[in-house]
Amino acid sequence: MLNNEKVSIIGCGTMGHSIALSASLAGVVVKVWGNDREDIERGKKGLSEKLQVLEKYQVISSEEVEQIDRRIMFTDVLDECLNGATFIIEAIPEKLPLKQEWFQKLDQLCGEETILASNTSGLSPSEIAKYTKSPERTVVTHFWNPGHLIPLVEIVRGKYTSDRTVERSLDLLKKMNKKPIVVQKEILGAIGNRLQYALFREAQYILEQGAATIEDIDAAVRYSIGRRLPVTGPFLSADMGGLDVFESISSYLFPDLSDSPVSMSAMKGCVEEGRYGQKNGAGFYEWTPAFSEQMNEERERELIEWLKKDLRELQER
Repeated sequence: MLNNEKVSIIGCGTMGHSIALSASLAGVVVKVWGNDREDIERGKKGLSEKLQVLEKYQVISSEEVEQIDRRIMFTDVLDECLNGATFIIEAIPEKLPLKQEWFQKLDQLCGEETILASNTSGLSPSEIAKYTKSPERTVVTHFWNPGHLIPLVEIVRGKYTSDRTVERSLDLLKKMNKKPIVVQKEILGAIGNRLQYALFREAQYILEQGAATIEDIDAAVRYSIGRRLPVTGPFLSADMGGLDVFESISSYLFPDLSDSPVSMSAMKGCVEEGRYGQKNGAGFYEWTPAFSEQMNEERERELIEWLKKDLRELQER
């Protein structure tokens, strides 16, 4: 396997510059393509803000900030970004025709050994590679937002993705100090989003039944399974709790769980009223500037503590 992939990222938005930061934190030099100078300046600003936060919480020193920044090169010249690249990660908007167009272009411009990876959270890698001549080198590498703080990356195989492509993706992501998993066949939403939305559907259902408030439903997750799941996922939790117990509870609880194929009334009402959440000031919660700042800081601080723990474990090996 290649141990020194030359990484280029297409797109410097929220995920693009975060993935670049994740690579640079691990010592990987990376090029990032932006649509124009304005796009690049936004990406650089986002990168600078994230570096300041990491320095504030003592994940990195001021000297390391400069080193990390130097390992990331932004450009709006595509040829410059692709020159020498052996592993390309696409992080452009979630529009299938746009991704198909880009992958067809990248397939023509890049050498045969270059891996073409998409950061899509749900689109099919086979469909993304539909118009390429070498679909075996196309794969999904789904980084979770925020890309520099969440360790999971889902590697999703397409119909024609080769073992070599998966192996090189695993190798690079491990070098980036990520926790990659392999989704062996295409499944809508991969793994993480299926689990996340199963929980979200049941949360809506509980609210719909009038069994608890929004705040208490959130608290039930934060202060129970939210505390436990970082250590034990669903199968480990079941083993530790006793499969006989889990089987017994499943037999009477499963039939009562929601199987709704659509969102429920509270969710639909928010969307119909233009209440989209934090992005425009109101959703299930009222997002005042103070509340928004508080919650973003709390989430970032918690994720950074986990990042510091992961880095300490790496240093101790």
